[in-house]
Amino acid sequence: MLAEKKRLKENKKREKYWKHWGPYLPERQWGTVREDYSKDGNAWNYLPYEEAMSRAYRWGEDGIAGISDTHQRLCLAFSFWNEKDPLLKERIFGLTNLEGNH
Repeated sequence: MLAEKKRLKENKKREKYWKHWGPYLPERQWGTVREDYSKDGNAWNYLPYEEAMSRAYRWGEDGIAGISDTHQRLCLAFSFWNEKDPLLKERIFGLTNLEGNH
């Protein structure tokens, strides 16, 4: 039996918890419909990038090349600093739908 099939079988039978850690941390949680608390239902424009650093997410977390446990109780990701900006880069920059060039 191939090693991967064996691991999947062990996980399914709950003999070992092989899927406890994985790439379950999205690179972008801000500006998605899961974090929409707008009054008008405009989910994609409710939370811009600039406000994301001062918000606590209710339904998940985000990070650059991050990993987490299956419940996102512990999340690990990279952050970067260019020694010029006053803040760390800990999430992918992006534009909301209305800000995009399309």
